[in-house]
Amino acid sequence: MTKTVLITGASRGLGAALAEALAPTHHIIAVARTTGALEELDDRIQAAGGSATLAPMDITTADAMAVLCKGIHGRWGSLDLWMHTAIHAAPLAPADHVDAKHLAKSMDINVTATSRLITYVAPLLGQSGQAVFFDDPCAGEKFFGSYGASKAAQMALARSWQAETANIGPKIQIATPAPMPTGTRARFFPGEDRSPLSDTKTQAAAVLAQL
Repeated sequence: MTKTVLITGASRGLGAALAEALAPTHHIIAVARTTGALEELDDRIQAAGGSATLAPMDITTADAMAVLCKGIHGRWGSLDLWMHTAIHAAPLAPADHVDAKHLAKSMDINVTATSRLITYVAPLLGQSGQAVFFDDPCAGEKFFGSYGASKAAQMALARSWQAETANIGPKIQIATPAPMPTGTRARFFPGEDRSPLSDTKTQAAAVLAQL
C-alpha cells in the first residue's frame, strides 16, 4: 500500500523539493495557496511517475483545514507523514517599528495555524506516523522581531508535542536546514550572493535521510 504524506506549504522552495523527493514512495497531499504552482508541482510529480492530490487552501482557514483532514481520513484513513513547511516571512523591521498587521499575520500563520493543524493532524498520524517541523533560529536577532518571535513560538509548540509523544508516538522531528535560495530568504536578504546557498533538493534529501 502506498504511503501518504501531507505537505503544508508544498508549492515552492523546500516544500516542493520534499514533495518531489517523496513522490516515488508516497502519495503526495500538497497544500498551498497558489494553485498555479501546485499544478506545476503536480506536472513534475506525474512526469516522474508519482501521484499527488492538490489542495489549494489557506492553512489559516480553520474550516478548510477541517475539511482537508476529514477528506484524508475518508480516503486513506490515516497519514504516514506530515511535513510542515508553510511560513510567513514578515518584512524586517526594528522592534520599535514592527507593523501590527505584519505581526498579527506572522502569529496567525506561523503559530495559530500550526497549533490548529497539530490538533487536526495528530489523529491521522496515530502512534506510528511522523511529523517534521523546520527550525530557522533567528529569535533575538536584529530586525527579526515579527518573524523571529513567531518562529520561536512555532518551535515551542513542536518541541512540546515532541516531548509529549516521545514514548507513545507519533514521532515528532525538528530539522534545521542550511540556508537555501528560497523566496522566503530573498525577502530577508534581497542583495545576497545566492551562489554559496544550498540547493533545496540537497536539503530535502538531507532531511529525508534523518527520518
